[in-house]
Amino acid sequence: MLDLLPDLFDEHADKLALAAPIFKDYGGNTLFHGEIVTVSCFNDNSRVKELVATDGTNKVMVVDGKASITNALLGDMLAELAVKNGWQAIVINGCIRDAGTIATLPIAVKALGCCPIKTEKLGQGEVNQVISFANLSFTPGQYIYGDSNGLAISKALIAF
Repeated sequence: MLDLLPDLFDEHADKLALAAPIFKDYGGNTLFHGEIVTVSCFNDNSRVKELVATDGTNKVMVVDGKASITNALLGDMLAELAVKNGWQAIVINGCIRDAGTIATLPIAVKALGCCPIKTEKLGQGEVNQVISFANLSFTPGQYIYGDSNGLAISKALIAF
């Protein structure tokens, strides 16, 4: 299966909310779904680093980086750790770096763009708070679906 969202919207449009089309695909995978885990941070990926080191089975990390384009919130080492720990995808309202390497990894990564500059690690940011961007509110425990067609969320898991 290469396309998920068209079929989901054909069958379950009343249960889904579609994100604004602001993201680019960077990971080796483009199709994903899972339970939402959120991070809110600005130019500090300390919480992202902590989370990729935990079990991400059937989960998708959604990061509100406040649309910053001055620092990357995800690089190849953190993406590799996310793969090792079973994360399905990482969606970032901000930038990544090491795009060439991330493109070879078996994980979906959506972000606004790329920036080669890493963040400082100051221990700032919040985990599992409701965050909003791309015309959606992302609530921990809800579900997210993505492919090359875009990104959508639902309150409950949709079987497909």
